[in-house]
Amino acid sequence: MNRRRFVQVAGIGAVAESVVAAQQRRAPAQPGPPPGKALMKVGTQHGDSDAILRAMAGFGVNHICSRLPSVKMDERWSVDSLSKLRERVESFGVTLDMVPLPMSSSEISRFELPNIMLGRSPERDREIDDVCDMIRNTSRAGIPSLKYNMTFLGVVRTESTRGRGGSTYSTFVYDKAKQDPPLTAAGPIDADRYWERIAYFLNRVVPVAEEYKVRLACHPQDPAMPPGRGYRGVETVLGTVDGLKKFVGIRESPYHGLNFCQGTVSEMLKKPGEEVFDVIRYFGTRKKIFNVHFRNIRGGFLDFQETFIDDGDVDMLKAMRVYKEVGYGGMMMPDHVPRMQGDADEAQGFAFALGYIKALIAAVSVE
Repeated sequence: MNRRRFVQVAGIGAVAESVVAAQQRRAPAQPGPPPGKALMKVGTQHGDSDAILRAMAGFGVNHICSRLPSVKMDERWSVDSLSKLRERVESFGVTLDMVPLPMSSSEISRFELPNIMLGRSPERDREIDDVCDMIRNTSRAGIPSLKYNMTFLGVVRTESTRGRGGSTYSTFVYDKAKQDPPLTAAGPIDADRYWERIAYFLNRVVPVAEEYKVRLACHPQDPAMPPGRGYRGVETVLGTVDGLKKFVGIRESPYHGLNFCQGTVSEMLKKPGEEVFDVIRYFGTRKKIFNVHFRNIRGGFLDFQETFIDDGDVDMLKAMRVYKEVGYGGMMMPDHVPRMQGDADEAQGFAFALGYIKALIAAVSVE
């Protein structure tokens, strides 16, 4: 993202906040969670440049996930470097809540630590050893959580479609997806093989995270794929609600949980506007939600668009009430947003989402 452009246009978020607040004042009283201040915090993962931090502090977005320190275990993952990063963020009045591990949402051929997913030994053991050192150093630097992915496919989409105001909505329609090449570099990955890779990783890293009290937040597979058919030879076990339930149960620990992408979870459901709230309750009451990507979609399983936060099938005010109900106290951050003409870096879309999230938190806090 062009950070200067983001700073210039992000004031639109304040407009979104006032609009949502006005809507809330006009709306009739609705049954909801017990009165009390909401614990959620608006957050962002735009980066940690001085310009971004200055803008976020001005907008009252006081919690962030930083950019990736480095794709490998080097000096940038040292305690000293991570401590300096945290201190610089804090100098703007912003809290560094989370740092990404070099296990991004990239397809396996571009995955930073590929042998963890490919199951190649001894290479994967060396990569997991590096992750364990990253966990230790993150703790020693005073940073409480790390996010990561365990994917072969990356984020899969088909041709974009037109959205509100001539904007462009990221879209996925399984029947239109070109599975080319038919297999990833990993070859055929059935459910058993996928779970073996996941369990091997978790059995090594979760005890370290627990010892050093660092929360590990895993993002679900985006998007879900049909069980038994999969995509490019991969059975996406982290692309179903049942799969996520199994995932959090592999190693019981308060430091093992989810980077809960509400948009991705909605993509797993046939009727997300009805079903997603109980999914939030399931993981929220078990304290397995460590971070939230708070975005909306239109459609559902195997056929959806990623919309503006207020233009999808999920009632986002109702969703925010559920996060309050379960006592979730972490970040609520925008994730993917539509593209608009003249805003190639999506800065305006992100600013709108930040203001909207901030307003929803304020609204449920006074109910």
